[in-house]
Amino acid sequence: MASGRGTKNLDFRRKWDKDEYEKLAEKRLTEEREKKDGKPVQPVKRELLRHRDYKVDLESKLGKTIVITKTTPQSEMGGYYCNVCDCVVKDSINFLDHINGKKHQRNLGMSMRVERSTLDQVKKRFEVNKKKMEEKQKDYDFEERMKELREEEEKAKAYKKEKQREKKRRAEEDLTFEEDDEMAAVMGFSGFGSTKKTH
Repeated sequence: MASGRGTKNLDFRRKWDKDEYEKLAEKRLTEEREKKDGKPVQPVKRELLRHRDYKVDLESKLGKTIVITKTTPQSEMGGYYCNVCDCVVKDSINFLDHINGKKHQRNLGMSMRVERSTLDQVKKRFEVNKKKMEEKQKDYDFEERMKELREEEEKAKAYKKEKQREKKRRAEEDLTFEEDDEMAAVMGFSGFGSTKKTH
């Protein structure tokens, strides 16, 4: 059985023709160079990321029913339509992710880089925020606050008085019931099904 006559090639691995693939790679590189015409391709300059100057409308379609057919345009389909990217997103969270995402920002012509703030810009922002805080403190009036506290105390006192009156009413009602029971016992009436004696 060890004769060489019946042996077959047991090498099942695929053999690659290296020369052929080297020629294909060189051909592809020469085609790319011809497309460029020898000039280096300029990178696309995009604007820096900036604040959105409009409010995102998420509530306009809430609770509305829309009939969708095969001929309905994509912009009127169910979900949120992005006219910049021409796509429909099914829910609000994914829509917000989309409009804040890289693909949408690129279609708007912006990169994902943010403009670096200068020291003057930071100082101005601090001044604006400080003015807002001062305005809030001016709105806070001490006399007005004292008046609110007095009103709250008066409400609490009125609530306590009402509770005490309610207690007194209940106590008086209990006394009248006890007097009625005593009167019924004197007249010979017994209680309603109770065998318990109260003497």
